[in-house]
Amino acid sequence: MIKIIVGSKGSGKTARLVDDLNMQAVSDASNVVCIEAGRRLDRMVKYKIRLVDISEYPVKGYRELLSFIAGISAKDYDLTHVYIDSIFKVANDSDIARLETFLNDLNAFSEKDNFSVMIILSAEMDNLPQGIR
Repeated sequence: MIKIIVGSKGSGKTARLVDDLNMQAVSDASNVVCIEAGRRLDRMVKYKIRLVDISEYPVKGYRELLSFIAGISAKDYDLTHVYIDSIFKVANDSDIARLETFLNDLNAFSEKDNFSVMIILSAEMDNLPQGIR
């Protein structure tokens, strides 16, 4: 299952993400990965959260991001949650049509491998296609 937090810049999306991450960190049953562009969450989340700075890896575009997540899932067979902070920055792609395809593919993969996904998307809800809403 995928949850998307949508809002404009400065609307509190990251604070909500950090709260959810830290809530997951108290559960011993959780194996959580957060993918970000840069290292801005280092001091905000508990040490049990595995932060991945996507800029350290040769990942460009939504297909490569999906493959990257599949690799994480293959390594961490007990993965329970994947968080993506600022999807456009992480994927290095702001095309809405390709994002919609990615979300459909990621949803199918996450259901097959049984983990939850939360994504931060900086956009206006009214400007998003129905498939993303």
